[in-house]
Amino acid sequence: MLKYKLGTLFLLMIGIFSFSFASAQDNEFPLLGKVIYIDPGHGGSDPGAMYKEIKEAELNLQISEKLQEKLLSLGAIVYMTRYGDYDLSVTNTINRKRSDLSRRGNIINRSDCDLFLSIHLNAEETGIWRGAEVYYDDINPENEKIAKIMQEQLKEHLGSKRNLKKTDVLYLQKRVERPGILIEAGFLSNSSDRYLLKQETYQNKITTAITEGVLEYMKQKSSE
Repeated sequence: MLKYKLGTLFLLMIGIFSFSFASAQDNEFPLLGKVIYIDPGHGGSDPGAMYKEIKEAELNLQISEKLQEKLLSLGAIVYMTRYGDYDLSVTNTINRKRSDLSRRGNIINRSDCDLFLSIHLNAEETGIWRGAEVYYDDINPENEKIAKIMQEQLKEHLGSKRNLKKTDVLYLQKRVERPGILIEAGFLSNSSDRYLLKQETYQNKITTAITEGVLEYMKQKSSE
């Protein structure tokens, strides 16, 4: 009888320890095992939007690197389509842009990731528009949900007044079947946004907003 009681107590202690360990992991690493693909827009021969010497591609990469660090710290498995100033186009291809986007889409689809995030900056001729906004294609039914969650976080953390936009003309978003969105983190054509986008502190605010959006989406996804 004593041996039986000791055995039961031992199993109970293991159960309590395992539950506590799992709970601690859930709290400290809420994205544990989630695979996220970050796509820093443009690169190489394609600088994206420009203002004097400021290149969208460089800022996209800076923001993406900070975002990768945050997501990794929460337990996610994070990949990026590029880690430097280059594109993914096939050598000597006629249409470098199309080749670049096609290859980005292919590697994201093959990854079977839980989420992909394309990081871009906006631009328009008047210089008046400002603020961060989200674009989504309904090729995946999850995309609208992700976009709504993310736009709310951009409004909360960055004070953006802009609204999310549905699109069916963005080549990469039409190709990628995995859940995901495109985030325009601000307008390089706007002087206020342009100043902020160059600041590390503001880039950190952007990545915090995106990270909170990822956490909220994964939380809702797991409760379904």
